[in-house]
Amino acid sequence: MPSETLWEIAKAEVEKRGSNGSEGDGVEIGEKSVFFIGSKNGGKTTIILRCLDRDEPPKPTLALEYTYGRRAKGHNIPKDIAHFWELGGGTSLLDLISIPITSDTLRTFSVVLVLDLSKPNDLWPTMENLLQATKRHVDKVIMKLGKKNSKAASEMRQKIWSNMQKDHPDRELIDPFPIPLVIIGSKYDIFQDFDSEKRKVICKTLRFVAHYYGASLMFTSKSEALLLKIRGVINQLAFGIDKSKSICVDQNKPLFITAGLDSLSQIGLPPVPDNDIGKIQAHSPMDLWKKVYEKLFPPKSISTQKDVKDPARDPQYAECEVDEMRIQKDQLNSTPSLY
Repeated sequence: MPSETLWEIAKAEVEKRGSNGSEGDGVEIGEKSVFFIGSKNGGKTTIILRCLDRDEPPKPTLALEYTYGRRAKGHNIPKDIAHFWELGGGTSLLDLISIPITSDTLRTFSVVLVLDLSKPNDLWPTMENLLQATKRHVDKVIMKLGKKNSKAASEMRQKIWSNMQKDHPDRELIDPFPIPLVIIGSKYDIFQDFDSEKRKVICKTLRFVAHYYGASLMFTSKSEALLLKIRGVINQLAFGIDKSKSICVDQNKPLFITAGLDSLSQIGLPPVPDNDIGKIQAHSPMDLWKKVYEKLFPPKSISTQKDVKDPARDPQYAECEVDEMRIQKDQLNSTPSLY
């Protein structure tokens, strides 16, 4: 009997992979993607480097950057691959959100929102703009996916409730984010010196937002202990390592709340006098919390213009020959025509 040809072996391997994975995944088994968005200069790159054990100084993220990490599962077993995407510029480059999130990657995608706790006036608009833009795009991709693979889209919609127990009292009151979401408050070392009342408002507000979206919430700083805890959470998203069940809701300590472990009764009402709540006109609970928060921390005008520096003039990308040709080109363009 003739031995199998190379083509037959390859064909059998592809069919084997197809039977083991979900139909139409478009993603290799063991591959996940984590998308970091958040405050400009909020520490996203530092967290990524720490998770990848890379001992190098973080550089400013110009627009949308990509890197990856691998993790061995065992001897002679293919390594898991984690794709890390990072959006720079705060809220100025929202259009780029659509690049990494596609119908092929969506089912293995997670979002990490990093918020700078040292700038409370920018916190709400940064959070709102980024989450709304990401959610709009993800909803469109899920709808597109549903036309090609209705089963996959249905499974995704069911999966978003997996962090919430069926008997949780808030199950009918929240609206989970369409893909896994982690909210990280950075620069806790500065935040911990804030006035107690300000810390209370920020903590309660972020707890409400995270709980409403079915997200995990945690604070971090340059502290090695806190970075290790954050690394564990990111590894869970990137490599499927067991999820932590830790919880700390004490506003005098770094918050650490795994998705599904908080509740509206524990969070309490928005921090405003009872006789003033009725005077605030709000269309939803989220709108109420926003108005209360912005009353204490009025938002500064956040420019949505593309204020990212021109990479052609960034010294870290200097190339002598290329730069000289660019200077000549600029000089030619600036020389007035004689005709």
